[in-house]
Amino acid sequence: MARHIYPCPLRWSDMDAFGHVNNVTFLRYLEEARVDFMWRLAPGNGSDAFTGGVVVARHEIDYLKPLVHRHRPVTIETWVTEIKAAYLTLRYEIKDEDALYVRAATRIVPYDLDQERPRRVTPEEEKFLTEYLEPDPVRKGAAKKASKASTKPAGSADGAERAEAEGALSV
Repeated sequence: MARHIYPCPLRWSDMDAFGHVNNVTFLRYLEEARVDFMWRLAPGNGSDAFTGGVVVARHEIDYLKPLVHRHRPVTIETWVTEIKAAYLTLRYEIKDEDALYVRAATRIVPYDLDQERPRRVTPEEEKFLTEYLEPDPVRKGAAKKASKASTKPAGSADGAERAEAEGALSV
C-alpha cells in the first residue's frame, strides 16, 4: 500500500485575517496534491489515462488544527480508498512531523469532456489506482459496528434496552 506524497508550499496570501490558512485554501491544497497524483500516470508516461477529464462530485474535510504561515511546506499524503465502475474516492492527510492539520476525502468521477458525460474507470486507470488502495478506516469502523450489531443473538439486550427490561421487571 503506497501513498502519494506531495510537499505543498504555503503562500502568504493563503492566510486569513486570523493569521492561519483559510479553510478554502485547504481545498486548493488538496487540488494541487490530487492533480500531481492523478497526472503522474499520464500524459508524461505516454498514457492517456485521466486525460479525458475528471470532475469532483464531493468533498469532505475535517479541520483538526490551525496551520499558520511558515517557509517549510506541509506534506499532503493521498491514497485511494474506493474504486467503483464510475467513480473513485481519494483520502488525504495534510500534516508535518509535528501535527495533523486536516483529514479529507474527495469523490472523483471520470468524465468524457467531448461527450459531456461521466464515463467508466478504464482498466489502465484502475491498475494505477490499485497501487494506492488502502481500506477506508472510517468505513471499516462502521462496518465492524454493523457486523457486531447484526451478530447479536436474538432476544439479547444491551445498555439502555437491558436497563428498561430490568426496570420493567423490578416493580
